[in-house]
Amino acid sequence: MVDSLISRRDLEFLLYEWLDVESLTKRPRFQDHGRDSFDAVLDLSRELATELFAPHNKAADANEPTLEDGRVRMLPEVASAVRAFAEAGLVGASMSEDVGGQQLPRVVAGACMALFQAANAGTTSYPFLSIANANLLLAHGSPEQIERFVRPMVDGRFSGTMCLSEPQAGSSLAGVATRAIEADDGTYRLFGNKMWISGGDHELTDNIVHLVLARIPGGPAGVRGLSLFIVPKYVVESDGTLGARNDVVVAGLNHKMGYRGTVNTVLNFGEGTHRPGGAAGAVGYLVGEPHRGLAYMFHMMNEMRVGVGLGAAALGYTAYLKSVEYARTRPQGRRAGSSDETQVPIIQHADVRRMLLAQKSYVEGALALNLYCGRLIDEEQTTTDAESRERARLLLEVLTPIAKSWPSQWCLRANSLAIQVHGGYGYTREYDVEQHYRDNRLNAIHEGTHGIQGIDLLGRKVVMEDGAAFRALRTVLTESVLASARCGGELAGFGAQLQSALDRLVTVTDQVWADGDLEGTLANSSTYLEVVGHVVIAWIWLEQGLAAFEKRGDFYDGKRQACRYFFRYELPRIGAQLDLLAARDRTTLDMADGWF
Repeated sequence: MVDSLISRRDLEFLLYEWLDVESLTKRPRFQDHGRDSFDAVLDLSRELATELFAPHNKAADANEPTLEDGRVRMLPEVASAVRAFAEAGLVGASMSEDVGGQQLPRVVAGACMALFQAANAGTTSYPFLSIANANLLLAHGSPEQIERFVRPMVDGRFSGTMCLSEPQAGSSLAGVATRAIEADDGTYRLFGNKMWISGGDHELTDNIVHLVLARIPGGPAGVRGLSLFIVPKYVVESDGTLGARNDVVVAGLNHKMGYRGTVNTVLNFGEGTHRPGGAAGAVGYLVGEPHRGLAYMFHMMNEMRVGVGLGAAALGYTAYLKSVEYARTRPQGRRAGSSDETQVPIIQHADVRRMLLAQKSYVEGALALNLYCGRLIDEEQTTTDAESRERARLLLEVLTPIAKSWPSQWCLRANSLAIQVHGGYGYTREYDVEQHYRDNRLNAIHEGTHGIQGIDLLGRKVVMEDGAAFRALRTVLTESVLASARCGGELAGFGAQLQSALDRLVTVTDQVWADGDLEGTLANSSTYLEVVGHVVIAWIWLEQGLAAFEKRGDFYDGKRQACRYFFRYELPRIGAQLDLLAARDRTTLDMADGWF
């Protein structure tokens, strides 16, 4: 059977030959697992993704959810897939056994999730959101909240969302206006509107657990005054049974160019349509302490940023595999310089191989980066070595904006190339690649735009803790350069090229922060994000080259060729961008409104 989601051989290489996930089984949290259990859950995930998620991907795209008499309607196949995902224990794959989870390493759970995202990004969004919601509550919720809301999510009876944006305040959370008024019983009543809420209403599960950012009157202004609340669709009684319908109403659905199978809603809280116990407002339960809501929500946001990057890699990956298969079977044209009029498969044409090789370098590099981030989470959570734990934390901090944005940009480029390989057929709905492109285009905005991630990287992560995270990144890259030097030959040359790019990046980073002009520093932060992203992916390819060193066979030869491509075609791109950053160019900053 042709691999059309994500190469199983590549997953095995990344997990076992590069990231050495088997070594994690020596740690108490993972001691009941081994390669057999890891392979079993990967096999199960591929089976479910292939048999229950992929078959309705195009149908869900063509028949998106509708709102009829206040109820969201969607294809029945979506419910079957979501139910099977939960019944397989995959919602709690990486969660602790004491809440019903499987206690798998996060990196293995990520590899499984990528298979589902490649098969059907729209349907996978429902468990994807629930997992991140549950992980936030496990970290910051009370024992009672975990029992009442997390366990049902792990079982698949409840699902979860995140409610941040509002019609008047998209990414600017300082403008959030939703209010939370404390009631006599210690709960809160919420009033306000939320926009762009994926999974905001449906009947796939018995209940929906909304995590809502709102303001308690009298709190600080701006983001410092935000608190976090659990607001369920149905009130949950102390014994776990469902009570009255909460005062949360679907005001309308948003219709996007991609992820059409994911219902996207406008929600109104406290408009009086449903009033539990006769009290106005939506019943909410405070998570943690007042006015710390954004800090708590970042637990979910950061997890989802890496998850969005993983999804972008998965959508790029499946389109890449489909374009390779198409190129192998589509005869057209003759080989350059040949007098034979026989048409050859288009994969024999150099420019088609260029497009396929570019895709391979993007999608396999992006997948590797996001699985590496999963491995860092496992390291931070389970190592007993304080130095290793701190290093993992710092690397996660600095890599998160890159892991989100680089795949969202360059795996979308891979999707574009997949369409190009298909030629005219690539634009038709007969083939999958046009939908993969539309779905992936949303990931550049999901969980923060490139601009937001660039400001986060340059304005926060690079300088945080007196540059500790940036130093940690430099250290790990330098370690790989030294390892490549010991191998000698081509790998040593690539290592030297990476070291040169890193040295220039360090110098330019100092230059852009030199004069204390924050506006000028951040004016080209998106360019800075692209530069660091390319340096990081070059390092990822050097790491894969090291893992493939002296190994033989088509698979390893393909890895080496993709590594060559990235160092010869992609890494040199950053030279002009570094020049622009070093010059502290103000072209965009100085552009006047009236000149457009």
